[in-house]
Amino acid sequence: MSNQSIGIDPPLYQYLLDVSLREDPVLAELRAVTAELPERNMQIAPEQGQFMAMLARLIAARRYIEVGTFTGYSTLAVAQAMPDDAEIIACDVSREWTDIAQRYWRQAGVADRIRLVLQPALDTLDELVGEGKTGYFDLAFIDADKTGYVDYFERCLRLVRPGGLILVDNTLWGGSVVDPEKHDEDTEAIRSFNRHVHDRAEGDLSLIPIGDGLSLLHKRAGQ
Repeated sequence: MSNQSIGIDPPLYQYLLDVSLREDPVLAELRAVTAELPERNMQIAPEQGQFMAMLARLIAARRYIEVGTFTGYSTLAVAQAMPDDAEIIACDVSREWTDIAQRYWRQAGVADRIRLVLQPALDTLDELVGEGKTGYFDLAFIDADKTGYVDYFERCLRLVRPGGLILVDNTLWGGSVVDPEKHDEDTEAIRSFNRHVHDRAEGDLSLIPIGDGLSLLHKRAGQ
């Protein structure tokens, strides 16, 4: 895992940040706090958060669901790009990490847009499907346990509207996906997920080398 884009040397990466990153001060503070945690590499790169916020604006997203919230950086980045009446569901299982998230959501003035659900994300997604939320969300982001990616994706594919986007993090997995010596459970899960999505016909697919690899699926109208 990585919290900066892979395949770029440090001087070029710093240049990328210097000429393109426009990070809100609250986001920067949250990123600095998260950097003190042992699990800091679980946070997305700041340029990825900015890119996700741009995507949310481009599709005029008002309803967003996130699978895996950690300390809430991605949630906050997207929330700030959405209107005041936005509806965000953040799925996680850690009270410790999401307590940090909620503190910064409140500081940024977006906490009222976000409903945090602390239980296994698959349970939450299945409940939303059961509530008739099929085609309800504009945008989904998956960044949780890698072995659950296919199941999370399939649920999100039902929950996101035609014309909406599903974003999936860590799909290059630090380059391990092409390392013939890597056969651990998470690496194999990412490989299986990437093949699974590539073979689906429901949308337009792109995997871009931002952060640790971000896959985008645009759900076509009529699907």
